Amino acid sequence: MGGKNKQRTKGNVRPSSSGRAAELLARENGVVPGFVGFGTTATPEPGYVPAVHGAEDIDSLVDADFRLVLRKLSKRDAFTRLKAVQEFGSMCQEREAEVVKGVLPYWPRIYCKISVDHDRRVREATQQAFEQLVLKVRRSLAPFLKSLMGHWMLAQCDTYTPAASAACQVFHAAFPPSKQPEALSFCREEILNVLQDTLLKETADTLSDPQSVPEEEREAKFLRMVTSSLLGVKRLLSLLPSSDRTALEERLAHLIAAGKFWKYGKHKTPQIRGAFFEVLSALCEYTPSLVQNEAARACPAVLLSIDDTDPVVLPPLWEAVLHIVSTIPDFWTHINSRKGFLPKLWGLLKEGGKGMATVLHPNLMPLISKLPQEITDPALDFYTNFFTSLIQGLSSERAVTSPSESAAIVTAAVECLRYSILHNTAEGEDQRQIRIMLISQQLLPLLDRALGNPSLQNGPFFLLVTEMLISWENRAGLHGWSGSNGSEDVFQKLLEDFWEGLNLLFVRYTDNEEADPKALEGVATLLQVMRYPERVSRKQGQRKKSVKICFSKLEDKEESGVEGGGGEKPDLSVPALEPEKAIGSLKTEHLEDVVCQQAQLCLVYVNEKNSEKHLLFLSLLLRSFHTHRVFATLVEMDDKITKEGEQREEMDTLKNPAMRFLLERVVVWLAEKGRTDTDHLVEMVFSSLHCCSQQETIRILNHIATMDLQWGIILQIIQRASADPETLKSCGDWLKGSVLGEQLLGLADELCNLRGSYSTSTSPKSTHSWTLISLVLSQRHNNEPLIGEVYMEKILEKLHATLCETKGLSDAGNIEPLVSFICNVASTFFSSVQDCLLLTSAEELLLTVFQLTAQDQTHTHLSDSLLDKLRKVCVAGVRSLVQHPECEVREGGFMHSTALWIKNQLLTSSLDIKSLQILVQAVQSLVETINSVCHQDSPLLGQLFSLLTPSQIEWTRIRQALPPQWVKSPLLSSRLRVVCEYPCMDVWKFRVLTRLPAHLCACALLGRVANTAAVVPRDQQEADCPSRLPNLKNTVAELLYALQWCQEMECSPATVSAYHRLLNDWGLSKGLHSQVPVKDLLATLYTRSVEEGGLWSLTLENYIQTNNLAATDSTTITNLYRSADSLFPVCQSRLSTLQVLCPTMTKEDRETLTALATAGMINWQEKSENNNVCDCLAVLLCCLKANTAVQEEVLQAILATMMEWRNSKEDWFLFSSNLSKVSAAQLMLTVEMMRFLSWLVTNSPTVLSSGQWDFLLCSMLAWLETASENVSNLWNPWVQLFVCENTALIVKLNQFFTSPSSAVLEKLPPELSGEWTDFFIEGIYSLLLPLPIKITDAFTEPDDPLFPLAVLQSVGVALTYVPVQQLSQNSLPARFIADQKTNLPEPLQTLLNTLCPLLLFKARPLQITAYHLLDKVMPQLPECDGEGDNSKSDDDAEEPCLSPPAPLMSILSACEELCESILAGVQVGEFAVVQPLSVEYSCILGYLLAWKLLLTFFKSSPSHLRVQYSLYLKRSRSLHNLLLHLFKMMPENPVYPGQGGETKETRTLFTESLSLAVDKSEGVQWELLHLACSVYYSAVQDLPAMVRLWWNSQEKRVCTTVEKFTTKYVSPVLSAQEISSVHSSTQTFDSMTVKARSVAREVIATYSVDDIFIELVIQLPQNYPLGSITVESGRRVGVSVQQWRNWMLQLSTYLTHQNGSIMEGLALWKNNVDKRFEGVEDCMICFSVIHGSNYSLPKKACRTCKKKFHSACLYKWFTSSNKSTCPLCRETFF
Repeated sequence: MGGKNKQRTKGNVRPSSSGRAAELLARENGVVPGFVGFGTTATPEPGYVPAVHGAEDIDSLVDADFRLVLRKLSKRDAFTRLKAVQEFGSMCQEREAEVVKGVLPYWPRIYCKISVDHDRRVREATQQAFEQLVLKVRRSLAPFLKSLMGHWMLAQCDTYTPAASAACQVFHAAFPPSKQPEALSFCREEILNVLQDTLLKETADTLSDPQSVPEEEREAKFLRMVTSSLLGVKRLLSLLPSSDRTALEERLAHLIAAGKFWKYGKHKTPQIRGAFFEVLSALCEYTPSLVQNEAARACPAVLLSIDDTDPVVLPPLWEAVLHIVSTIPDFWTHINSRKGFLPKLWGLLKEGGKGMATVLHPNLMPLISKLPQEITDPALDFYTNFFTSLIQGLSSERAVTSPSESAAIVTAAVECLRYSILHNTAEGEDQRQIRIMLISQQLLPLLDRALGNPSLQNGPFFLLVTEMLISWENRAGLHGWSGSNGSEDVFQKLLEDFWEGLNLLFVRYTDNEEADPKALEGVATLLQVMRYPERVSRKQGQRKKSVKICFSKLEDKEESGVEGGGGEKPDLSVPALEPEKAIGSLKTEHLEDVVCQQAQLCLVYVNEKNSEKHLLFLSLLLRSFHTHRVFATLVEMDDKITKEGEQREEMDTLKNPAMRFLLERVVVWLAEKGRTDTDHLVEMVFSSLHCCSQQETIRILNHIATMDLQWGIILQIIQRASADPETLKSCGDWLKGSVLGEQLLGLADELCNLRGSYSTSTSPKSTHSWTLISLVLSQRHNNEPLIGEVYMEKILEKLHATLCETKGLSDAGNIEPLVSFICNVASTFFSSVQDCLLLTSAEELLLTVFQLTAQDQTHTHLSDSLLDKLRKVCVAGVRSLVQHPECEVREGGFMHSTALWIKNQLLTSSLDIKSLQILVQAVQSLVETINSVCHQDSPLLGQLFSLLTPSQIEWTRIRQALPPQWVKSPLLSSRLRVVCEYPCMDVWKFRVLTRLPAHLCACALLGRVANTAAVVPRDQQEADCPSRLPNLKNTVAELLYALQWCQEMECSPATVSAYHRLLNDWGLSKGLHSQVPVKDLLATLYTRSVEEGGLWSLTLENYIQTNNLAATDSTTITNLYRSADSLFPVCQSRLSTLQVLCPTMTKEDRETLTALATAGMINWQEKSENNNVCDCLAVLLCCLKANTAVQEEVLQAILATMMEWRNSKEDWFLFSSNLSKVSAAQLMLTVEMMRFLSWLVTNSPTVLSSGQWDFLLCSMLAWLETASENVSNLWNPWVQLFVCENTALIVKLNQFFTSPSSAVLEKLPPELSGEWTDFFIEGIYSLLLPLPIKITDAFTEPDDPLFPLAVLQSVGVALTYVPVQQLSQNSLPARFIADQKTNLPEPLQTLLNTLCPLLLFKARPLQITAYHLLDKVMPQLPECDGEGDNSKSDDDAEEPCLSPPAPLMSILSACEELCESILAGVQVGEFAVVQPLSVEYSCILGYLLAWKLLLTFFKSSPSHLRVQYSLYLKRSRSLHNLLLHLFKMMPENPVYPGQGGETKETRTLFTESLSLAVDKSEGVQWELLHLACSVYYSAVQDLPAMVRLWWNSQEKRVCTTVEKFTTKYVSPVLSAQEISSVHSSTQTFDSMTVKARSVAREVIATYSVDDIFIELVIQLPQNYPLGSITVESGRRVGVSVQQWRNWMLQLSTYLTHQNGSIMEGLALWKNNVDKRFEGVEDCMICFSVIHGSNYSLPKKACRTCKKKFHSACLYKWFTSSNKSTCPLCRETFF
């Protein structure tokens, strides 16, 4: 614990251990010490283990594990004790009972100690462990009860509640409830000993060891134990039987006689004071005689402490107060009430109980009931002070902010007032004065205060006053019951005084022009509570407290209790109509008089002052007092006013005062202009209608409806009329009547008038109007509409007509509020009204809403928020429709009309992507709603799907309307043999498709519907669970066809790509074939393929491959065609199908097809057309491609037939033909012949004889001439196919003649190889090399759909086989550039000028082709520069530089500027993402290819030229820009793509070689990254010095990024290659040997001449080549130290500054040393014979000292020193 981390004494290598110390003592003394520690509780039981020797017998009774745990319980660390207690409890639970019983003798001492532990967690855990012990030992605990029970009682009264609860739980577990008093009685003396010792004897220092326990902890433990002891005394008294309490009185008398006991009442700790008062209460209750004996100390201790308002102390204190005044009859004699008790009580009440009113004030009434006359005299002053102080407490801060505090004070005040009046009902003057004072000075002022205080109004005060008045009325005999004491007159006088004062109070508030609205509302609230007290009492009854106060036996028939809690504001809503009773619960006319007077005052102020406040007050009064007398009073007052000056009309004939008041006053007020708040007037209307008959009600409401009032008022009236069943019953005829219906219909016409003004659509008036329409449509009672059904139909028709008009408007911005309101109405109608969709008008409205949600916003001009509203309305309507049990798809219904409209949108409307998304989203929402409501067996979805699906004729029509450009991709990739008449060039140009073809739209929508509706039970397989949708296989087939069309669209327009992405998002990218059985769908696709061919065949092929049917279900495929004969005679569609199925056919079927095709070709003369010949040849090639075995005789026969065609049908071969006039069928025949010849060259070249080889090669060359002459016709896909297959034949021939096997060579004609080399190669490449130039001249725009990219790719593959000699001696048209400096021969210069610009052409195959061609000639170019730049004289000191080939550098410069603009926003180290095959991609690709060529050129140059080239690159900063660009293009983690996780070494883009194939189609996205890495690797390999120089010149951030990347990915590969090149080097040196150590990255060079021996060690750094190579000293013999240092410096300089390998640097250094031994002197500037960078000898000699220097060294010397003197002799250098 504490000392583990302390430094130990020197030599003490082991930590201290009490266990080891015990072992040492045992060895020395021969006994095991059993002493654990001293206990703090004086009990006779031993601790563990007895501190006596020879205790082995006792010790053996305790289990070893228990011994260990018991030892831990005495540790000082609280956490250790806690763990030990928990472990003890677990062991008691797990071990056998006999084992646990062994612990019992030692448990009492330990329990007495740890049950009062300072740590509360330990105390709680102790009780939990004790419970486990009790449950295990049961009765065996009895002998130890007396030693346990004292501290057990303390634990049950622990101040930490969880610990006390746990201790009580143990007590209940040990003793059943019936045995608990007996157990306590048995141990009562021991318990009282412990409690009494703690209270009277113990101190903080005796309870805890002062030396080991801190003072704060000791004090806290003492306070806690005193509190627990006091509570323990109370608990003991409450649980002991009365006989045992009597037996303990002597002991208890000794306790309370002690002065220390009474000091606890004044203790500074609230817990102790509270416990003290609890003990006193218990003593008063259980042993009153003891308290009476100590009355002199008990009364002051309690009654003079009432000002103690601590929350812990106050409840037990006041309990003790009540016990004292009840238990001690003469308690007032022991205190000075005038000076001590009452002043404290008044002060406490004035302060509102100091925030403790909810606890204190319920005790006031019992207190004053016990106060004797000696204290209360004079009574008037006492009651005045008491109530004044009590009511003053309402002004305290806590009472103002807390409703519960305020309610407690008010409740106490009313209770005490009732009590005071009940006990002062005598006829004497004194008591009369008291009653007057209580009413006039206390109750009425309190009411006055409450009327202006909302918190008091919301409390229980008004109800309490009402209940008090009812009580007084009972005692006054007004309820037919009279008191027995003859006090009726007293209470009648009380009531008269009260009502008189209350009336004056009300008049003071009402008779005031500036009346306070809150006060008027308070008056109305009080009157309502007095009118209907039972409503408030019902609400507050749920929160009544259990404390009930009995006033006297005379009120047993009344309410016996009054709550003390907070109240709730009475409900001011109008009660339900019921037969009118007499005035309220108060059986008196005073209340009605007051109401009438208030109503008259209000009417006066409304008439004279037009006071809105008084009008509102009048409304509130009439809500509760809608009686005949009140209305009669109001009408009489009107009569007086009218008689004075105005004439009377027919209103005199009305006898009902309520109806007269309504028509004369209320309706007039309603019709006033500018009135905004009419709620109270509407309430006044219905208050008046309570006194009217049903006929009168209808007459009045019809009159109001036709008064041209604001629609908001009509809305309020309808809402109020339908608020409850009784009112609705009385007003139902009016609601369904024609007067209201016509008014509402007129309102709907007005609202939906599109030609009117739109500006008021959002006004409050319009809002009320729409709310009214929504209410009358949606609200129903007993499943009946609120208004007449006829009018509801007409309103719905009007809404539908309005929405239909909005669809045709060009700008819906102004009508958006109107549509929004209609949405709200429709949503409420659909959601609220059951069976609403059975109305035809409702279905039409729903259809229009759906159409608005399914159309693009560019057509509807609706906002997003409004569309969301419409969608929700649509969902609500569809859900309501589908939920109806009779819902079906019937003609003219919503489902039928919707499906036809959707289908029409698909087939006739041109939809773009967004429109399709919106339409599909709307249909999907419709299907999801149906799916969520309908049962799985419901036919609704199937019927809807059938209506949405086009017919077969419609499918065919929209399929044929698809653009035909899909043909190009499968045709050129040889996946499909198709012949069709191609029209003009414009057909193959892609138009900008802004709209989707109808076929794609229909497939997407139906696929989405099918996907949404698909529900496959988990317990069934897909094949066994047919879809609920009919004829789904045709829809799935069409969807697969659409997907295939999208896939085949090469360079597809953006719209088609977006459509395909949309299908991916919807989960339709793989079709829905999982929902259709495989056999059915396969049969459908096969039938379509045989009948129509073309794209259906590709769809069939894709389906077979996707589902791997060839391997898993070949039988099903075979069953499609049954036999190969069924596919003959061959037509175009069957040929397409056969090409798809051929790889999956059996061997026998393919042989049958081969025989049929061969027969058709050999018998070609029987056919009049070449189509059948072409088809037969195509079938044969399909079988050959599927590895069908064919005899050589058959091949010879076919070849002979073709040669026969050459003689008789030469036009079939299209030699020297104008291909623009040739049909696609003729081109396909030639193409098939090319394919057959290519197959022969690859698979059966030995079959060909010499004449047949001549036929093949001559035909190939003639076809190439034809292709070269028809470049302008390459827009035609079939012409492109012609050229591609021709170049493919050339590639096959090149591959064959490049590496033929010896066995094949023996069987070939002997002169064939020579003819190929001498004649055909020159002929081929003289035609093929200019072909890319011709194509790019004819088709200048690579993004044009007509651009023949496939031709360029195939031509490029063929050109990669061109020999270097053909390039060096090419016959290209001469191309030169003015002012272009060059040393190259004309053919090479022309080649460079021709091919270099192609590096920038935006066509990847052409760029790669140009690169490969230039890469072949790059090694030859440095030879043309000879010795380099000799144009400068020796006198010119500046170093010469030489430019690489100018065409390459010009392309490099152009690319560099483009790359700079592309990568401008990218920092070094960041990764620039480039879209594959984009313009940026082509630019960067050309730039990197140009650099790769330049590095190849540089590597092929000799050392002296390399210096000049590198100097040119340095001055032009080309390499500087390249390296910056590379670190923006290389990925941060250049891991080679596609490697599995099982590889031991991670392959990177630096470890893998780069493949730049012309026809590469996969991995293009990685090509640029790999190329960038390759260029960087070549740069650091071939130009290490320049890269190092660039790196050293960069800023720190760039340096760090470059070094980190190079060290991690490049240096290991490059170092390994350098070392391996030394190992594998064939270069030999005279007198020098070179060895390498790969592990240490070292190269050791040993030089020996005569007696001189030198050994140098070259060490490569980890960041090679960025870091400098270090040269270390090895052995040396015969060399001076100075010379040795010079040579080491020279070698280090060469390796650092030369752009080459280590071997080249060593060779240079050896030449330098050799020259030194030959007698050539060192340059005295660089101290080297050979210059470190340009490898020149010292030639410039000083005329004075004759010393020679390097020209470059002298130049640097002169420029850096600003002098022209000799470095050695300091003379002027001439």
